[in-house]
Amino acid sequence: MTGELIEHRQILTVTGEDRIPFLQGLVTNDVDKLSDGLVYAALLSPQGKYLADFFLAPQPEAILIDVADTLAPALLKRLTMYRLRAKVDVTPADIAVTGGTGPAPDGGFADPRHPALGWRAYGPSGDTPQTDWASLYVTHQIPASGAELIPDASYILEMGFERLNGVDFKKGCYVGQEVTARMKHKTELRKGLAKVTLDGSAAQGTEITADGKPVGTLHTVAGNQALAYLRFDRAKGTMQAGAATLTLTPPTG
Repeated sequence: MTGELIEHRQILTVTGEDRIPFLQGLVTNDVDKLSDGLVYAALLSPQGKYLADFFLAPQPEAILIDVADTLAPALLKRLTMYRLRAKVDVTPADIAVTGGTGPAPDGGFADPRHPALGWRAYGPSGDTPQTDWASLYVTHQIPASGAELIPDASYILEMGFERLNGVDFKKGCYVGQEVTARMKHKTELRKGLAKVTLDGSAAQGTEITADGKPVGTLHTVAGNQALAYLRFDRAKGTMQAGAATLTLTPPTG
């Protein structure tokens, strides 16, 4: 199996006989789905705000957590805090993350967020990265850790986690579950991630306006397409981000 190295990732290894119930009570997705492959999930604050997103990968005597390296120290600290008397250990591991587009080879796992994102595997280091993942993320409206997904600020339903198979509403309680369920069942989302088309150039982080009123923030830019966090009631017609004009673009799917 040959894949390219997926950079800036850290693996945490969860071992111990309580590893499945321990994670089941914490993360947004159903850990029992590990029998089918990778599980995409997040850890939230008690107030329902995003703290970290990651993949859970099944191993014979462990569960691997594949997380952005910038989020790994805080995630490790919080999981250790939640451990209490559970018979689990959470430790960093020096394991490379590899992947590629297309069907998963033997030993690889299909990316559960979208078929276009291909597969991931864990083990020997891969080839030099060549895939333009940022463009794929923008094309298919995939939020990225530390870009669109901001700790202590983002809400996962506004970021599309239901569409990305990152949350399960039938699994039972987890940290932040009450707020997430209320957003799902009792309110209409007024803000969220969207794809926009740019005419002109603008940098990530630029404020978006319409008729002089703030609408949102520009995030990952790839060519003339970008992801933006928008207030939907104002995101109509032509918008402005610095020197660029913006219009909403339907997602590819």
